[in-house]
Amino acid sequence: MWEEAFALVWRTGFTYIVILIIFRVMGKREIGELSILDLVVFLMLAEMAVFTIEDPKENVFLMIIPMVVLLLIQLFNSKISLHSHKIRRILDGSPSIIINRGKIDEYEMKKQKYNFDDLLIQLREEGITQMEEVDFAILEPSGKLSILKNSRGGGASSSGMVYPLITDGKIHHESLKQIGKTQEWLLSSLKQQGYTDAKEIAFCSINDIGKWTVDIKNEKR
Repeated sequence: MWEEAFALVWRTGFTYIVILIIFRVMGKREIGELSILDLVVFLMLAEMAVFTIEDPKENVFLMIIPMVVLLLIQLFNSKISLHSHKIRRILDGSPSIIINRGKIDEYEMKKQKYNFDDLLIQLREEGITQMEEVDFAILEPSGKLSILKNSRGGGASSSGMVYPLITDGKIHHESLKQIGKTQEWLLSSLKQQGYTDAKEIAFCSINDIGKWTVDIKNEKR
């Protein structure tokens, strides 16, 4: 009996340490920021941990192998996602604009299987009771609704809506489409600002009042 209890304690502690190491290697992400892929990996790791602890007949080191395989898959996915916007969209999904300038995009809601009850609940959680208070509502890949309220006051002010135009040297054609511009316009605008090669740009964005943000790759501070 004591031997079984000791074995159970040892397997539990060992499995805990292994999973802790795996999560640390995967990187820090808040629970609310987990993608579907992250959630699947975490659920599979939890199931494997249970089998490892509850089945004393199995070699604990053999049971750890599937966990390590999941870790390697996740690291590989993370690496290729950093270098490919298209693959990142496939794996993690992309944000969807649910409310645009105060107008609800019902087509996008249906596409994302996102109903009005979900929308109203998340608006109430942000203290919003009137749809007119919202300038933009963006459904993030994690399922969180990011809400940008209407700007008030005189003069040109931004609602906070930012359109990413380039990330890691890759042009975002969807963002250009949203602001009604073309790739030629983007490259011409960048050239006027002194940026001649889009591939050398780590991040470029423009907000709803035309303010640019441009960051060059490996730029010395």
